[in-house]
Amino acid sequence: MSEPASPPAPAPAPVVPPVAPSAAPPAALRLPAEGPAIADEAAAMDVIGEAFGCDTAWAVVPAARFPDEFFDLGTRIAGAIVQKFATYRVGLAIVGDISRHTARSGALRDFVREGNRGGQLWFLADEAEFDARLAARDAALAAARDAALTAARDAARR
Repeated sequence: MSEPASPPAPAPAPVVPPVAPSAAPPAALRLPAEGPAIADEAAAMDVIGEAFGCDTAWAVVPAARFPDEFFDLGTRIAGAIVQKFATYRVGLAIVGDISRHTARSGALRDFVREGNRGGQLWFLADEAEFDARLAARDAALAAARDAALTAARDAARR
């Protein structure tokens, strides 16, 4: 009698590359200049949903994606859209030249100035300015966190 054939060798396990521990979600959802206008709260919610899907804290949107009515504060479109972003805690950075709008409206100039003072709404010249501002904010937050930890350690030693 012949010996039974041995079972075939198992297939090798597929090689799965490890996930890099430093692989963090992007800091911002960056929309292209081309695309649907962000003209109302529903469009704002689409962007906010996309930001959530990407696990980002900011949406960087070219000014060209907003209709002229957005920059006319009397329409209240800007207020409604900005409020949606604030409610869902997604920062909104509007990048690009809006000087033709601010030249016509002191109220808009004030709105831009106040937005740029805070941490929720920024009007910036370009994405490079956004990146620099975000890096500076993150460095300041890290320094404040480190100072608080040092103070807590010092207090615990006393």
